[in-house]
Amino acid sequence: MRVLLIAVMTAILAGCAGNVVTDYNSATVFGNYSQWAYAPLDGGSGVTSLDDARVKAAVERELNRKAMKQVESENADMLVRWQIVPEERLEQTGVGLGFGFGRGNFGWAMSAPPPVREVTEGKLVVELVDRRSAEVVWRAVSRRYLNENQSPETRRKLIDEVVSEMFSKYPPGLN
Repeated sequence: MRVLLIAVMTAILAGCAGNVVTDYNSATVFGNYSQWAYAPLDGGSGVTSLDDARVKAAVERELNRKAMKQVESENADMLVRWQIVPEERLEQTGVGLGFGFGRGNFGWAMSAPPPVREVTEGKLVVELVDRRSAEVVWRAVSRRYLNENQSPETRRKLIDEVVSEMFSKYPPGLN
């Protein structure tokens, strides 16, 4: 019973951990921003990927909820940019094996670790840039990852959830 209670409490506490981390310039007056545009792509080909389109739709929806108006970049107070940052991690793909023998207080054992493989996943990073100073004033990073095994619908839902949680923390200090 005690083990079950500990497992339930651990699951509840893990569920309370935020899926987004934000940072911001504390000297910025976020009330001064009312118009926004997308930042120009850095050396990109001008081609919008499927995930780029999903992020754009989510960002537009969230900034509209904040009553911010999308305008041409030369008229904007704030520029929005994002990227999906690839990260490598190791994933366990099976179980380890082992055997042992012994008697009394003595024994011998051997084991093999579980097989692992390297997986590349992407985390979403959204930055808001003051157009006049060209400095990042707010940044949000997802702790949830996109990976190649997700279906298009799963990717869209994940991006929508993450962007919504990101902008629930914007402007800072109102949460």
